[in-house]
Amino acid sequence: MYNTIACGHLSRFKNSYLSYMMMYCFYYLSWALFSAFISVYLMGKGYNAAEVSLVVSASYLASMVSQPYIGVLNDNYGYKRVNSIMFALAGMGGLGFLISDNLITLLISYSFVLLIINGSNPVIEKVATVSPFEYGKVRVWGTIGYALGTQIAGVLYEKISPKSIFVAFVFTMMLCVAGLLGTDADIQRQEQESKKDNSALKELASNRKYLYFLVILGLFIGVSNFGNTYIPTMLTNDGLSEQTASTILSIAVLCEAPLVFFAGRFMDRLSNKKLMMIAFGMVVFQFATYAFSISLPFKILGTFVAKHPAGMLFIMIKLKVIATIIDEKMQIMALAFAMTIQNLTSILFNNAGGILLDAFGYRSTCMIGLAMLMVGFVLLAMYRIPSGNDKRLFST
Repeated sequence: MYNTIACGHLSRFKNSYLSYMMMYCFYYLSWALFSAFISVYLMGKGYNAAEVSLVVSASYLASMVSQPYIGVLNDNYGYKRVNSIMFALAGMGGLGFLISDNLITLLISYSFVLLIINGSNPVIEKVATVSPFEYGKVRVWGTIGYALGTQIAGVLYEKISPKSIFVAFVFTMMLCVAGLLGTDADIQRQEQESKKDNSALKELASNRKYLYFLVILGLFIGVSNFGNTYIPTMLTNDGLSEQTASTILSIAVLCEAPLVFFAGRFMDRLSNKKLMMIAFGMVVFQFATYAFSISLPFKILGTFVAKHPAGMLFIMIKLKVIATIIDEKMQIMALAFAMTIQNLTSILFNNAGGILLDAFGYRSTCMIGLAMLMVGFVLLAMYRIPSGNDKRLFST
């Protein structure tokens, strides 16, 4: 009898809304727990900005190198099996980070966890566009999870101990695995058709619109990720406590929720170029509040406007642009290669930013970031790309 009841519950859980909710919520909650306060955690242990950037940049390098192999594994064995195993390994990596007591072991364990989380992200994001449920109603749980993870990280750091963050990470990563095993999104055909071969790589390399987009994407992500790494320390440097900073960052995450939930109302109506200009404009406003030393309330407003909303908008833009200009059988490969470019630019910008931050401080470094964003804005103004509004990725 009990077996019958258990089987009934499991069958209802399979491919249910609850399974997708758990996967997205705990995947992003775990990500926030592990990475949102990394600069505060490492600086609290006595490391400087250049050393923090080294740890963060190493994680991007590891992600960049491993990304193609993770894509091949997903192609050959399916996203559920591969990512369930990887997330379990990420939990073990979290324990390794917890007991690390020098820069080298911190760098290795942090890179190991982030290469798994970053490496799985293209497929995890793709699942939301092909699940049985509307994109926004599924993906919004990632936003909620990241906000909760950021808030929990701040509370644990200040009220219990910094290391307790990584104990919580292991637990939430296992909950993500439970949700992932319940999903059954229809992406196997697309994965199997996206096998890497020389002709496909040559076709991507010869697609000028795609290569141009990668340049714009690299500038946007490089500057944004540098800012995201050091926003917590900037806020605490301005006199806020760790818990207050985490509350601000949690609210900043929730600011992206309307964009995600109502994605179907605008993502399939506004053109690719207009959407990118909006995202760039948001981050320009954010960095302007930092660069010109506008008062703390305006810095917080800039964080709310851009830190997560602009990043989330560009995630959706990336899905739409690639669906617009890349043949369907190569879209997973194109997403994976775009993630590689993101990791590469994040390495460059985080290393350069950490050195500049130690030498010149937050204001001058953010001024340079603002200048790079303006370069990207000029490139975007010259970009010719179809609107992509015929794809209907985000609405039913």
